[in-house]
Amino acid sequence: MMADFGLTRTDHKGVVLNEARVGAVSLAFTERTGGVSEPPFRSLNLGAHVGDDPAAVAENRRRALAALGCADLADRLLVPNQVHGDAVARVRAGDAAELARVRKEIAAGADAIVCTAPRVPVLLNFADCVPVILACDTGFAVVHSGWKGTIAAIAGKAARVLAETAGVSTGDLVAFVGPHITADAYEVSDELIGRFHARFGAVVPPEGATRLLDLGGCIRAALEEAGVSAARIVDPDLSTVRENDRFFSYRAEHGRCGRHGALAVLSA
Repeated sequence: MMADFGLTRTDHKGVVLNEARVGAVSLAFTERTGGVSEPPFRSLNLGAHVGDDPAAVAENRRRALAALGCADLADRLLVPNQVHGDAVARVRAGDAAELARVRKEIAAGADAIVCTAPRVPVLLNFADCVPVILACDTGFAVVHSGWKGTIAAIAGKAARVLAETAGVSTGDLVAFVGPHITADAYEVSDELIGRFHARFGAVVPPEGATRLLDLGGCIRAALEEAGVSAARIVDPDLSTVRENDRFFSYRAEHGRCGRHGALAVLSA
């Protein structure tokens, strides 16, 4: 982790955020406490498609936004339909027509949103896949990177799109890798290891050497390929499996659980 940037773990009346600020961007990875959902979604479940009470999810999202300091922006919140692809949506303005256009686009499926519009919060949801937030002084990207998105290098793609949209270099970006299933708990097939080794080389041992896949290492490699400096990639090694008391884990909870979030907003 670089000295100038990092995540601070803060308790906001029970809602715990691992948060940071880059320029005018406030960003955070939520934990599972401080909400109103009942088991098996207890308690700050932010996912609307897991079987939880919709009213509970809405209240949990309101609490998460309040913890980030933007409770008044709930009606402007963007939450994409995550489909394990590499589509990146862009938000350049916060007027009603633009928000309606983006909502239609992300309902069809998107796994990253780049935003340079003030006062438009963005939320993506997770329970083992890797959340990535990219930020510069005037914009951000929130990225969902499961294994399909990781092998497609969606984080690197989002970095390039954010840099282009914000008018900066990818070297100006800071990347934050959030809680996810880490290599010590993520066993996959030899065939999948082989595919990742072919894409990421020495980052992933060759087929037959191990069945443990390091998604975080692959994402860091993809970000560096896109021009993000290794010194500006923050990865605190938060494990959804080892720290299942703090974060939801689809694998550890046998497929029935809530979703924590990656959340960001640009100040006016």
